[in-house]
Formats: sequence, C-alpha cells, structure tokens
Amino acid sequence: MTKHRIYTTSVASVYPHYVTKAEKKGRTKAEVDEIIRWLTGYSQEDLEAHLEKKTDFETFFAEATQMNPSRALIKGVVCGVRVEDIKEPTMQEIRFLDKLIDELAKGKAMEKILRKS
Repeated sequence: MTKHRIYTTSVASVYPHYVTKAEKKGRTKAEVDEIIRWLTGYSQEDLEAHLEKKTDFETFFAEATQMNPSRALIKGVVCGVRVEDIKEPTMQEIRFLDKLIDELAKGKAMEKILRKS
C-alpha cells in the first residue's frame, strides 16, 4: 500500500495555509504556533527549525517526542472523516492538527482548543 502524499509534504508548505486560514478569521500566527507546540511538544525554536528544514509531515510527527496526551480529547470531522476513528497514527496526528486549526478559524477560545479544563 502506498503512503498518502501528505506524509512526504513539507510542513513548511502547508504552514502558511494554516496561518492564512487563522488570520482571515481574526486569529494570529502566534496562536497557530501555540497550537502546534501544544500538540507536538516542540519549542518555538524547534518548530522554526523544522519549517526552515522543510521537514515532511511523517518526520515532523515521528520526531515529536512529547505528543500531548490530551490530544485524545480531540473529536470531530475533518475532510469527512472522524479524527478519533482514524487508525493510522501519523494520519491521525495530521488530522488532529487540521481539526485544531479549524477550531481556531471558527473562533473557538484557545482554552477549549487546547483542551484545558
């Protein structure tokens, strides 16, 4: 079975789309970065290094050693698929990120996006 092309796509090529989507709805690049850092455990410097290196999504998530355990609380539909039902771990992480960016663009409060009690 061949891998989905998103695995070999660089995070840096999609990142501007995340930022644009957020900014169109009055949100900020800083909030996008905060979401990515919350999900992956990367520092801002690590995130920027991966963007600069044009790291692909598969490597980006494979090298994230502190994936947030609260990501299991992310539920909902992205691209017609329930994120909590995705069986392939890397694809699920990518869709979790997509879902969080969608929530940001829909105006949800950061505390709710980051699954804080």
